[in-house]
Amino acid sequence: MSIPATMRALQQTSLNGPEGLRLVTDAPVPNPGPGEVLIRVTAAGVNYLDILQSRGASAGGPQPPYVAGIEGVGEVVAVGQGVSGVEPGSHVIGVGIAGGAFAEYMVLPAMGAVPVPEGWTDEQALGMVVSWPTALAALKPLGQIEAGQTVLIHAAAGGTGQAAVKIAKHYGATVIAASAADKHEAVRALGADHVIDSRHGDIAAEVRDLTDGAGVDLVLESVGGSTLEAGLAAAKRVTGRVVVYGLAGGEATINNWDLVYKHQVHVIGLNIGILIQSAPEIFGEVMGEMFGLIAAGVLGTGRPTVYELTEGPKALAELEVRATIGKLALTP
Repeated sequence: MSIPATMRALQQTSLNGPEGLRLVTDAPVPNPGPGEVLIRVTAAGVNYLDILQSRGASAGGPQPPYVAGIEGVGEVVAVGQGVSGVEPGSHVIGVGIAGGAFAEYMVLPAMGAVPVPEGWTDEQALGMVVSWPTALAALKPLGQIEAGQTVLIHAAAGGTGQAAVKIAKHYGATVIAASAADKHEAVRALGADHVIDSRHGDIAAEVRDLTDGAGVDLVLESVGGSTLEAGLAAAKRVTGRVVVYGLAGGEATINNWDLVYKHQVHVIGLNIGILIQSAPEIFGEVMGEMFGLIAAGVLGTGRPTVYELTEGPKALAELEVRATIGKLALTP
């Protein structure tokens, strides 16, 4: 395959959020370095980290101008020095934390390039390296969920939330799912035992009512702001765990007084990129378990909402205000 010198791409030109994205037609096609592969992007996943980076709110994130997008899937067209086990022509999905996915070509670390399962389209594989491992890590090695326990899942209609509902039910947990009222039907279809309104009412009080006052064993918290406070209040005293892996609703404050006198719970932070770097053995276990869930049919082909590359600013803006359901994708 002939590789062009330039390509179409969405470039983040400022830290003003999605409105800072601009389509360029002459972005240079990157060259794979040692240990890297170059893919012809067929689809890119839209993740909340893309929004954080676009606003300069992600620690160590890229600085404008940069080609946006962390999650890409497509055909390998070139490999860098020292790469083995990944051949040109194969289809893989991977993550580039520095960006590059919202384009026609992107570079991925070869070690993190996961083959698209046989029989799946590239679009259907979106979520395999971001949403699904995050949900699984939050539930199992960090959240220690077990059969018979109860889990509260915030943002249950999102890509990570949907995966978490499916996985938690597979493990035998009772699922209380929180989402906007117009998304309740979609969440119930995933198997949630109870669905509560995330935007109105007292979440902690509703959870206490549903659990006869005991609270839940585990909370998956990706919203932040006042929702983190609700999650802390909804968890069981002493043994309850709250895994925090997002801040879509803004930052929240928790201090030592809260943990000693108000919320005697376990608070666990999760960043899937740091997990990969700092605890690769745990991430390896997560990925092994994930492929087992795929083989068992618990996690299957996704059906993302697809936008054209030119609609990237719109897709990110809708995700930012939580107006979407499930996984979002851009196609170049």
